[in-house]
Amino acid sequence: MTTTVSALPDGVLSESLSTDAGYFLQAGRLLERGESEWQSYEVWDTPRFGRLFRLDGCFMTSERDEFYYHENIIHVPGLAHAGPRRALIIGGGDGGSAEELLKYPGMEKVVIAELDAKVIDIARRYFDAVHHGALDDPRVDIRIGDGMKYVHEDGPAARDRYDLIVLDLTDPVGPAEALYAEDFFRACRALLTTGGALSLHIGTPVFQPERVRALVERLRQVFACVRPYFLYIPLYGSLWGLATASDSLDPLGLDEAEVDRRLAARGIARLQHLNAAVYRAQFAFPNHLRALLA
Repeated sequence: MTTTVSALPDGVLSESLSTDAGYFLQAGRLLERGESEWQSYEVWDTPRFGRLFRLDGCFMTSERDEFYYHENIIHVPGLAHAGPRRALIIGGGDGGSAEELLKYPGMEKVVIAELDAKVIDIARRYFDAVHHGALDDPRVDIRIGDGMKYVHEDGPAARDRYDLIVLDLTDPVGPAEALYAEDFFRACRALLTTGGALSLHIGTPVFQPERVRALVERLRQVFACVRPYFLYIPLYGSLWGLATASDSLDPLGLDEAEVDRRLAARGIARLQHLNAAVYRAQFAFPNHLRALLA
């Protein structure tokens, strides 16, 4: 039997996941498109994900599935921490990570170091369902500028230290590439409090296995305890990797009962994805991931 593969029809949005594979969905209605100083941007209203945000043709976030990414990049290290009070987000201009951090009752300050002011503007106008007002919370300090400069210069100069640092970034290409380098990880480590942790996304092991392996190895050169974990993220079209890195904090130190206890004690309720069983299960690797990350 012969199968004919045709070009994608008009009215779809697509993104390459590798040189020979990709992902697409029905576009719906274009709400805004333009060019900032740093990148191109698009906002769509789609049948599957509702309002959806893209940068340089890559899917960033949507109002219907943002919780897969934001709950896991924040609460896996956040629940393992004894009680986070200060957090730094590099990137994260959609406000989704900040919104999850503000669920911690002891959280006093969240700094968002976002390169592109246009991302903040877009989030405020279109994505309240992602940030739920977090961008205007008095505990949130938005710094527009280079995250590299903030970590290397502004942060240490101000003697700031953080319980959690979240690299909520685009893929490690273009302006974001230097933020995945070993030197930058070391600079982030210097800003962590005792018991603090870094979290970030590391890509898809299905379509970018060498990138995932390289990032985990890079983190292991800097931190004593590196824990990658994996979940399927619908908007990204694949199994996706996240990681926490620390010199002392280990998410695997929490069993299900302790995760449940901390969720209750901290009043973190109405999560759409993460629960105690999922928290633990994401660290259970099939054999192909064990081999990749050995």
